[in-house]
Amino acid sequence: MSAPTLRPRSMLFAPGNRADLIAKLPRSSPDAVVIDLEDAIPGNPEAKAAARPIARDAARDLIAAAPHLAVFLRVNAPHSPYFADDLAVLTPELAGVVIPKLESAADVRLVAEALKSRGLTLPLLAGLETGAGVWNALEILKEEAVTLAYFGAEDYTTDLGGRRTAGNLEVLYARSKVALAARLAGVPALDIVVTALNDEAAFRADSEQGRALGYAGKLCIHPAQVALAHDIFGTTPAEAARARALLDAAHSAAERGHGAFSFEGQMVDEPMLTAARAVLAQLQEAQHE
Repeated sequence: MSAPTLRPRSMLFAPGNRADLIAKLPRSSPDAVVIDLEDAIPGNPEAKAAARPIARDAARDLIAAAPHLAVFLRVNAPHSPYFADDLAVLTPELAGVVIPKLESAADVRLVAEALKSRGLTLPLLAGLETGAGVWNALEILKEEAVTLAYFGAEDYTTDLGGRRTAGNLEVLYARSKVALAARLAGVPALDIVVTALNDEAAFRADSEQGRALGYAGKLCIHPAQVALAHDIFGTTPAEAARARALLDAAHSAAERGHGAFSFEGQMVDEPMLTAARAVLAQLQEAQHE
């Protein structure tokens, strides 16, 4: 089953061991949700085992209650001791499976074969959050099974032995590289989490950076972040109106035989027109979801 929303503006996470929080995921109207068996669950065999049946049952209940919501499940990394047992939780009704810490195309093929052995062909959301994963981003995202991607700044910085800062300079190269690889592979990419849960200004600033780099949406770890992500990664009425006006002006200029023209004090070139068409295409796509 393909994800109902192929280009989500928001993807909201909930711990796989909290059925109460999973049931509440639709309340903030995210485009997609993730039931998490990885980072949200303590890293020991007992905690992982206890979370799996809770996540499985909660996912089924959520899909039944909100059939139009794209429900993903995040398993542990392919080379972790928990990965194989996590696969037993997956069902065909899911919109896809989130695979963290992918580091090569071979990892993607390993996951696809593991799913196939269980009779599943779920789309993969590829997590690029290590040095190797970022370095090999394009080959990973070109794999047929991958339909979405995300960049994980926290794990990436830890892997490199760096430090996270408010300005994100330490992840600018990796964040840009993942966005570029996603564009070349034709795969929408989701931007990094903002851990400051009650800082709207920080979330907006961080999201504006992500959108400027070319990300399609935002990973959200609190319901309040969803509406902010939609505001920043969606198409506003003002943006749509400007795009229409620009394209109308281009049409009028072409009718007069003018290849070049100015709009709002700027000389217009083809990239500007392409961007305007993309704005209206995104708006039309959202209206048909």
